[in-house]
Amino acid sequence: MRDVKQAAREAGDHPAVEGLARVGYAVSGVMHLLIAWIGLQLAWAGTTQSADQSGALQSLAGNGIGKLTLWVAVVGFLGLALWQVTEAVGGYHGTGARKWGERLKALAKAVVYAALAWTSFAFARGQVGKSGKQQTVDFTASLMSRSGGRTLVMLVGLVVIGVGVYHVVKGAKKKFLRDLVEHPGTVAVRAGQIGYVAKGIALVIVGLLFVVAGAQKSPGKATGLDGALHVLRAQPMGPALLTVVSLGFAAYAVYSFARARYARV
Repeated sequence: MRDVKQAAREAGDHPAVEGLARVGYAVSGVMHLLIAWIGLQLAWAGTTQSADQSGALQSLAGNGIGKLTLWVAVVGFLGLALWQVTEAVGGYHGTGARKWGERLKALAKAVVYAALAWTSFAFARGQVGKSGKQQTVDFTASLMSRSGGRTLVMLVGLVVIGVGVYHVVKGAKKKFLRDLVEHPGTVAVRAGQIGYVAKGIALVIVGLLFVVAGAQKSPGKATGLDGALHVLRAQPMGPALLTVVSLGFAAYAVYSFARARYARV
């Protein structure tokens, strides 16, 4: 077991893996910038494009430069997934000090990045799959079809709400600076604060939609990030609220670009 951990640490510290992870953070910045743009269009022009990761990736598939970016996204997200796997197996930044909860968090991130890599690959090949919203609805319906499914769906919602609150706290208290090797500058720090809080608010709404779906036994209520932004749009002063959150996603993109350079990998 010790040999496996050591191998994982060595792999995680390899310059190639570190470089690919940094590419992944830069690609994440591009994706959040596109989500912000779609959110602004939704706020003021009523776009039908999905205001989530799938919508952002789909928007890249319409031209040559965008398709090239999608292939870069495949490589970058795979790099982030691989790095998170090495962190989960080998320990926190090669020290072996990561607690089990932190290891599980790294593994969960690896799954998310691997899914983003697969989705990017599909769009790069010209395959049009289900939107993120439909995937979330299908996932919720699948859970709800099982014994105790409604409870499971509500538990998923509570977990997502917890993640959202964590993002808000991480942004407000600037805890994201622990993920960096050095201070990235005032602009990047302010962008990180605003971005994490905005993402956290959006995730809390996503989680609430899961809870409502479970409580009402209605999978169609769980509509992911796209649904959360539509919920914001439907509120009093909705366009203004959605504009603020969308600008927050743009701020997170700025932080992601800084993280690509200063990330602790």
